[in-house]
Amino acid sequence: MTGTDDALRDVRSRIDLLDRQIVQLLAAREDLVRAAGRLKPDKTAVRAPDRVEQVINVSAVRQEMGASPDVIDRTYRAMISAFIDLELAVQRADRSPEAPR
Repeated sequence: MTGTDDALRDVRSRIDLLDRQIVQLLAAREDLVRAAGRLKPDKTAVRAPDRVEQVINVSAVRQEMGASPDVIDRTYRAMISAFIDLELAVQRADRSPEAPR
């Protein structure tokens, strides 16, 4: 093993810890998204393009953290798209005739 191998193993270990934290935060966000999906009246309210842009526009935080604007923008767009799909599924399930009332 070289010093480079040890350094790479350390970096990967730290990435794994961050990934665990990210998943934990995404799970908490999912709980809130599910709640929001149940509160919104229709698909238009779920898609809410103005709100999407507001969430994605985290430029001040991006700059403060020294993050790549492109990576943050693309990551947030993918995340929000997935959560919109989840909200729509929640609405469909809650409004189906079989849904418990």
